Amino acid sequence: MERFLTTIATEAQAGGESLVSSIKIAVLPIAKVFTMCFLGFLMASKYVNILPASGRKLLNGLVFSLLLPCLIFTQLGQTITVEKMLKWWFIPVNVVLGAISGSLIGLVVASIVRPPYPFFKFTIVQIGIGNIGNVPLVLIAALCRDDSNPFGDTEKCSTDGTAYISFGQWVGALILYTYVFSMLAPPPEGTFDIKDGSIPVKNLRKDDAPEQVPLLVQEVASTNSDSFKNEEAKGLLMFWIEKLKLKQIFQPPIIASVLAMIMGAIPFLRRLIFTPDAPLFFFTDSCIILGEAMIPCILLALGGNLVEGPGSSKLGLRTTVAIIFGRLVLVPPVGLGIVMFADKLGFLPADDKMFRFVLLLQHSMPTSVLSGAVANLRGCGRESAAILFWVHIFAIFSMAGWFVLYFRILF
Repeated sequence: MERFLTTIATEAQAGGESLVSSIKIAVLPIAKVFTMCFLGFLMASKYVNILPASGRKLLNGLVFSLLLPCLIFTQLGQTITVEKMLKWWFIPVNVVLGAISGSLIGLVVASIVRPPYPFFKFTIVQIGIGNIGNVPLVLIAALCRDDSNPFGDTEKCSTDGTAYISFGQWVGALILYTYVFSMLAPPPEGTFDIKDGSIPVKNLRKDDAPEQVPLLVQEVASTNSDSFKNEEAKGLLMFWIEKLKLKQIFQPPIIASVLAMIMGAIPFLRRLIFTPDAPLFFFTDSCIILGEAMIPCILLALGGNLVEGPGSSKLGLRTTVAIIFGRLVLVPPVGLGIVMFADKLGFLPADDKMFRFVLLLQHSMPTSVLSGAVANLRGCGRESAAILFWVHIFAIFSMAGWFVLYFRILF
């Protein structure tokens, strides 16, 4: 009996230490995020006023046009090979499935809660799109730094975890610049800052409307046959570019992702640019330096959006609570089911617990920080920043709980 009680006490103590360790792993990275956001808040406050709204918008543009592409290009290009692409194929599929399942949950929640106009699609995005890059990278680094981590060797743990997360980021960028960018389009009024939901759309009078003359008629009247053919081809090309929204798809982060996959998968190009002794590694090293600035810059901008307070958004308490509950409580169990089902079907590499843990992380993260940057570009940055503020606060507790569950399932 004494031995039995001693065993129970030992297991309870070990379980308590494991719980404390899991909570520590979850809390500390989020604390770092809040520290940088708070500095952005101070810089944007009226007492300092170094980072006004116009400055934050320019900073977001710099992140998406330069810093984020550099980060994706270096991380993905240095880790990817043809063999790994074939072995890790479920990582991007998991990101897509996570966005689909999360958006469906967001649709159900938005239909029940009925957020204020024009934030219905905004609510879906905030629930459906999780952070698959920044926060997971910090969490993996904090987890693997501890010698007592459950994944074994610290160096291998960090290398594998970072590689898995980086491989999924290009899909996240593609989703952000197509799906999220489209969903966060301003309403017909042209702005999210609507005080009266019944404001009619401004219509042009029939006499003031520009005459819609077919392109071919305009060109026939003013050009010869050769010029007409050139203009016709140009007009047709511009029509399909606009029709397929190609300008939104071929954004710098997505171009960087494609280039990294091509150059990383071709041995000659890989030796030319990505290996430390490569003749063009100076370019890669420069991109590494720029990429490292992406996370602090975007967090400073998002922290600055909170200068009017987290309660200054127009979403209301009911919608805010619904988004937090949907993102942190409803989405992770569905993601757990997806990963376990894929494991049963044999889609995942055998005996690779870090691979499974990263897949689970992709479903358990708070709302994407980069989606907040897209929201800022589209005119609803204040509401997005408020959601990110509250979601990340409650994510401290939710992630600790999900971590404990995941460790018990994996180990």
